[in-house]
Amino acid sequence: MSNLSNVVDAVADLLRGQGGLQDSINRITMGEGLSAMILSESQIITQNLPADIAERSTAGKYPCIHVYCEKVANQLREKSRTFSGDAEVAVEVRVSTDRVQDLDTQLNVLIDAVTTTLDQNRGDWGAGLFYGGAYDVIPTVVKHGGKNFTQTAKVTFKLEISRN
Repeated sequence: MSNLSNVVDAVADLLRGQGGLQDSINRITMGEGLSAMILSESQIITQNLPADIAERSTAGKYPCIHVYCEKVANQLREKSRTFSGDAEVAVEVRVSTDRVQDLDTQLNVLIDAVTTTLDQNRGDWGAGLFYGGAYDVIPTVVKHGGKNFTQTAKVTFKLEISRN
């Protein structure tokens, strides 16, 4: 479905772009006196991969951000459009380290960076996409993964879509 891939690409482009995730990470780490955290564009992955599969592939470098669409609903709110509805998007943050104590700090910086980037981009994203500003954050428990400990959190939000 082209709406699905367009939505995922738009969110990934927002996170990768100027004023996106890395800029937010830099501001947060500097403001809180934390060591720098570099997140390359290849660590923002546009797939919903389980952690165990991602670790065995090239997508297994931590920290990483997985962007995917959980649900698309054409609600036909605008009768003249072929598609007018919502997409539920997930931005899943994954961190890993050999020290449990370091997980919380890394995860919180990345969650704050994702939500800050979203907060700064409320409104019309062009191409028939609109972000209203609401999101949910769902952290998970620490798990043992590979040689280290891992933890994830999922930031979910809705994008309104209106297309001919």
